[in-house]
Amino acid sequence: MSTFTRVTPPRTKVGLVAGGLGAYWPQFPDLLPQLERSSARVAERMKALDCEVVDVGFISDAQEGAAAAERLREAGCDLIVGFLTTYMTATMLVPIAQRSGAPVLLINLQPTESMDHATFDTGQWLAYCGACPLPEMANAFLRCDIPFRSVSGYLEDERAWDKIGRWVRAAGVRAALRRGRHGLMGHLYPGMLDVASDLTLVSANFGGHVEVLEFDDLRVRVEKVTDAEARERTELAREVFDLADTVNEDDLSWAARVSVGLDRLVSDFELDSLAYYHRGLDGEIHERLGAGMILGASLLTARGIPAAGEYELRTSLAMLVMDRLGGGGSFTELQALDFARGHVEMGHDGPAHLAISSHRPLLRGLGVYHGKRGWGVSVEFDVTRGPVTAFGLRQRRDGAFGFVVSQGEVVPGPLLRIGNTTSRVDFGCDPGEWTDAWSATGISHHWALGTGHRAADLRAVADLLGAEFVHVQP
Repeated sequence: MSTFTRVTPPRTKVGLVAGGLGAYWPQFPDLLPQLERSSARVAERMKALDCEVVDVGFISDAQEGAAAAERLREAGCDLIVGFLTTYMTATMLVPIAQRSGAPVLLINLQPTESMDHATFDTGQWLAYCGACPLPEMANAFLRCDIPFRSVSGYLEDERAWDKIGRWVRAAGVRAALRRGRHGLMGHLYPGMLDVASDLTLVSANFGGHVEVLEFDDLRVRVEKVTDAEARERTELAREVFDLADTVNEDDLSWAARVSVGLDRLVSDFELDSLAYYHRGLDGEIHERLGAGMILGASLLTARGIPAAGEYELRTSLAMLVMDRLGGGGSFTELQALDFARGHVEMGHDGPAHLAISSHRPLLRGLGVYHGKRGWGVSVEFDVTRGPVTAFGLRQRRDGAFGFVVSQGEVVPGPLLRIGNTTSRVDFGCDPGEWTDAWSATGISHHWALGTGHRAADLRAVADLLGAEFVHVQP
C-alpha cells in the first residue's frame, strides 16, 4: 500500500423513513403514489451524498412506525432521516427516534417551490403539507427528551440539500469519533496543564477508545525495520519533500526507519489518530525515537491518520474531525502577531498535514529542537492560501468538551525559515483583539488549522455530539 493512500473510513449509514397519515389514502387515491415518488427522489438524492442509505420505505400508521423502528435499530445507523411528506402523527416517528440511538433529522421537502393555488384540490394540497406535522414532532420530541434538527424546503431545493449534506457529513464525523481508536504514546509534556486530559472524558464526550502506548511499542517495531525498507522510505521522502542543505543523511535515514515503524504501530493497534511525546535523555533510544517522529507523523497525517506532538490528545481529535470534513487539519499554535500587516502568525514545529501545504513542503535539518530534546529533520511549509478555519477542543471545568472555531484567510507575507510550519492568517480584525478573544474561550494552546470555512459543518458536528460551540468573531 502506498504511503499516500488515504485511509477509507466506513461510509456514513443513514436510515431513511418516509411517512404520511394512512387515513388520507382511501380519501385521495392519487396522493400516496405522488408521495412515494417524492420519497424515491429523496432516497436517490441521499445516496448521492456518498452515504449508505438504509431505506425502510413508507409508513402510514403507528404499527408500521414500530416495525420501521426495529429495522433501523438493527441496522445501526449513524443518522435517522424522517421525511415528512404530508401530515403524520408523532406516534409514527417517536419510537423510531427512541429505539435507534442515532441522531434524528426531520426533513420537510414539498414537491415544488409553490402550489398552483388556482387548480389544486385537497389531495394535491396535502402533498405540500409536510410542514404541518413538524411543530407536532418538535413538541413530542422535546417532551420525550429526544434531540432533533430539521430542514424545510422543496425536493430540488439546493439550499435545503446543502443543509442535509452538512448533517450527513456531521453524522460521519460523529461516527468516526464513536468508533475511533486513538493512540496516546509516551507522557505529558511537563508543565502543560492545558494539554492534560482525563482519558475517560474522551469516551464520555465522544465515545471511542484511547489506546495507551509506550515508546517501547514503537521501539520494537523500529528495530525490525530492514535497510531496504528504510531506503524505500528515504526515497519517498525525497519525492514528497524538497530537502534543505542542512539535512543530515543519517538523520534522514533514522527518520525514515521511525516512519516505517510508526506505520506498523498504527496498523497493529488499528489507530485512527495518535498523540505522542517523550523527553528522553542524553541521546538514548527513546530520545532518538521522539526526535525522529516528525517525518513519519506528517506522512501519517497526510493519509488521514492525524498525529500530534506534545501529547496533545484533544488536538489530535480536532485534527481528525477537520480531516474527515475535508479540511486537512494541521497541528498549530500561536507564533507571533504582525501588527504592521494585521496578521496572526501560527504553526508548529513537528508533524504537519502535507496535503494542505501551499507548495512542495521542505525538510530542514535542525541541530536542536526548541523546547525539546534531540535533533533531526523537521517539516517547513505554510497552509494553502485562501479561507481557513482554526478549530480546537476545550475542556471545561465540569469535564465537558466544547468546540472553539474561528474563520480567517491565509495570506502571503514573510515567513520564518526555522523548520516550522507557519501560516499568516487574517481574521479581519486587529490581531491582538483576535488573540485575546480566542484565548478567552479557554482553548488550549494547540489546535487544528484546516482549509476552507468549516464553521457551519463544525456547528453541526457539535450539535450531534451535544458539545458547546463557540465561534470567535471579534
